[in-house]
Amino acid sequence: MRPLTCADCGVRETEIAGKLEFAARLAGADGMSFDTIVAAGKRGALPHGRASVQPIPRRGFVVIDSGVILRGYCSDMTRTVHVGRASKVERGWYDAVLEAQLVGIAAIRPGITAGEVDEAARSVLRKVRLDRYFTHSTGHGVGLEIHEPPRLGKKQAERLAPGMVVTIEPGIYLPGKGGIRIEDMVVVTRAGCEMLTPVTKDLIEMEAG
Repeated sequence: MRPLTCADCGVRETEIAGKLEFAARLAGADGMSFDTIVAAGKRGALPHGRASVQPIPRRGFVVIDSGVILRGYCSDMTRTVHVGRASKVERGWYDAVLEAQLVGIAAIRPGITAGEVDEAARSVLRKVRLDRYFTHSTGHGVGLEIHEPPRLGKKQAERLAPGMVVTIEPGIYLPGKGGIRIEDMVVVTRAGCEMLTPVTKDLIEMEAG
């Protein structure tokens, strides 16, 4: 995933998506796993907001969710960046989502139920009263299809087993303000899990220029 730069401020979300998809093709991808999500500013409050003709604003979060198909298998990853300097409150939101994601990943192991993983991540956001803005499951299986069992959601009883590939993607969606989601793919191992998307999750702040 190519990070946004100052030069991207003012261009349309669809342009960013197009650049990302072109880069994926150049790198050898067979295609995209799904329509690339680039949701900037207030549109970030849409959990699955496909890239639109809205320009990237000079300030605010930008959610970028994309995946490629390679040799028949899908991938999925989300990162959220911030245009301009994030406020203390905004950085607190980001840190809460990141902690939830890290706790969710740490919970992955053979035998744990999908619901227990969801609760591990969700409980972090509940402690800071952000759980009501987390409106989807913590993750899902990935393989030949972009969404496969198991679904890592509330009270899901399926147990994880070695070899399963799942996403961990908690997020918060704040109406009128924006959204934050951080997503990685991991494979369940006998000892826990292995990261498949080792891309930085530090909050990237970009000056609008």
